[in-house]
Amino acid sequence: MAHLPDQDTRPSALVVPNGGYWQQTRYPLVCLVFVLPLLLFYEGGILLLGPSALRNGADVWLRQLLDFVGMTGYFLLPVLTVALLLAWHHLSRQRWQVSSGVLFGMLIESAVLGLALLLFAHLQGMWFASLAQPWPSHVATVSFGSSGFDWLGQLVGFVGAGIYEEVLFRLALLPICGAILWGLGASRRWQTLGAIVLTSLAFSLAHYVGPHGEWFDTYTFVFRSTAGAFFALLFVSRGFGIAAGAHAAYDIFAGLF
Repeated sequence: MAHLPDQDTRPSALVVPNGGYWQQTRYPLVCLVFVLPLLLFYEGGILLLGPSALRNGADVWLRQLLDFVGMTGYFLLPVLTVALLLAWHHLSRQRWQVSSGVLFGMLIESAVLGLALLLFAHLQGMWFASLAQPWPSHVATVSFGSSGFDWLGQLVGFVGAGIYEEVLFRLALLPICGAILWGLGASRRWQTLGAIVLTSLAFSLAHYVGPHGEWFDTYTFVFRSTAGAFFALLFVSRGFGIAAGAHAAYDIFAGLF
């Protein structure tokens, strides 16, 4: 079945040494400390904006799922997100220590990866244009508005996408898809590959669902599927924190440029 980063069932892997930057960035506690300011900014921004706030779609779906199973409460979703990462860290038996240098490195890495994805979006747009397909002007998901609250609302939305879309499609659905493929007898390699493909397609299709969904467009569907695979690969290889950080960074850069 598809495993979360650093999840290994071998006894020798139960106790993980402190390791260097590339290993520490995948630790659940480090991921939590890295994304916690983003989570607080999003939830605080939603409260500040009040009725005018537009919640991220993944946030809404996760809350609806919790309501469906009888788990209500405004702060339940962020609390469960934090609790999940803390429990994961405890079970992995890693050290309860976070380096500020590692967190700064994760910030830089997320920004670089977000810019790389933005460059890919523009290159793909140019390729579509060369095939006589209209190159959409909405490579960026949304553009910043003129008023302070418009700007804040869009920034809050970008950060929320980075957090809760990664929670839903990578932290939750990726292992579930891997488990289903494992039950069907797939090898570990095909479990991971199949889970990446399935969650990437689901990630792309989710943007066209619901009252705020967009009209289906070939360019955006292909790009979002590719972006979903990109974030899934980051989740598997670099951990939840980098995947969420790169996702938020891309959305912010796309809104600016």
